[in-house]
Amino acid sequence: MRQFESLDSQMPIGGMSATEIARRFGTPVYVTDERALRDNYRRISRAFSTQMPTRIHYACKANANLAILRILKQEGSHIDAVSIGEVETCLRAGFPADRILHTGVSVSTRELEEVVSKGVPINIDSFSEMRRLSTIASVHPISMRVNPDVGAGHHDHVVTGSKRSKFGIPKSEIVKAYSEALELGLKPKGLHAHIGAGVQEVTPFVQVTEVLVSIAKELEETLGLRLDFIDVGGGIGIPYRVEEKPMDVDLLAKEITSRIKSGCSVGTVAIEPGRYIVADTTVLLTSVVDLKETQEKRFAGVDAGFNTLIRPSFYGSYHHVSVANKFGRPGELSYDVVGPICESGDFLARDRLLPRLEEGDLIAVYDAGAYGFAMSSQYNSRPRCREVLVNDGSASLIREMETVEDILRHQKVPSRLMI
Repeated sequence: MRQFESLDSQMPIGGMSATEIARRFGTPVYVTDERALRDNYRRISRAFSTQMPTRIHYACKANANLAILRILKQEGSHIDAVSIGEVETCLRAGFPADRILHTGVSVSTRELEEVVSKGVPINIDSFSEMRRLSTIASVHPISMRVNPDVGAGHHDHVVTGSKRSKFGIPKSEIVKAYSEALELGLKPKGLHAHIGAGVQEVTPFVQVTEVLVSIAKELEETLGLRLDFIDVGGGIGIPYRVEEKPMDVDLLAKEITSRIKSGCSVGTVAIEPGRYIVADTTVLLTSVVDLKETQEKRFAGVDAGFNTLIRPSFYGSYHHVSVANKFGRPGELSYDVVGPICESGDFLARDRLLPRLEEGDLIAVYDAGAYGFAMSSQYNSRPRCREVLVNDGSASLIREMETVEDILRHQKVPSRLMI
């Protein structure tokens, strides 16, 4: 969790006060600090690249805003894309095709054709996908996603590496898959696995690396296949709570790279951080619009709900909150911070000790850069909010707020219903 210093009871973000940002752009609004984004990328890139040649594949599903992507392109990032839409977005942001890796699941033939037409390498998830790809472009560069039977994550919904998950080719069949790929004329370049999301310990990453190294060595010995890279996936967590500690990425890099260098001939490691790079760069600002007290609870009603940030409701996730215009003041009363959505599950925070609130106060929801706007919706016909980028005291609008017209634009009413 990022720490912010109070300046005259105001919360600063990127050299600006949160209240000034809210005044200029309205609420709710996602606010991203460019310097924090660059710092996060450089920290993890440095940790790995000092150990061995490294490719950082930013997992753009976390946040695919074009401005965010442009910053990461400038930093030298590659891309982990999970759909043709993400591929198109990253191409538009200026990434060359060979710096994007398409890692889909349940991929249709049509999507394979589109990805191939863009010249983007493909990370194969199944025998079916591989065989269909071979009929489209038999010499296309590929890697393989193995299910390593090593799973971890902050919620059952995000554990991807267990043998019961839908992802990847079972490790017992992966050598067979590479053998068939060679017979089909495909060009295997790498090996990939992903254990889950929000992982805060080094051990699961070590375990999956050992699985990948063992497979790479077997491929060398049985098929004479020397891969270019091992991709250990993403899922590095961040501390959402004050008392939690950040992942030691220097230790993580040493543990992973030492096993690759000593166990096989692969010369490059790839890693796919998304949350780690972008989560703590962004604060969601939302205004208190209604206050309600019952015999059981005290509610602070705000103008952002689970249509704006779904993680607390969907995953039971914790996000720290503070009062940006009363920043640093001690807590007095316990509040549930709730939104305008017509659902009892619409909340951003529960039982939080905050300064006494008034209508018009500004709530800051921390660590909202990953899977915040990306998972937002138009539920209850509420338009999605603005995004703003701040840097050294200046702010730029990087996404307009939607309108009701945007929600209705693609709907069609049959003429027979117009009578």
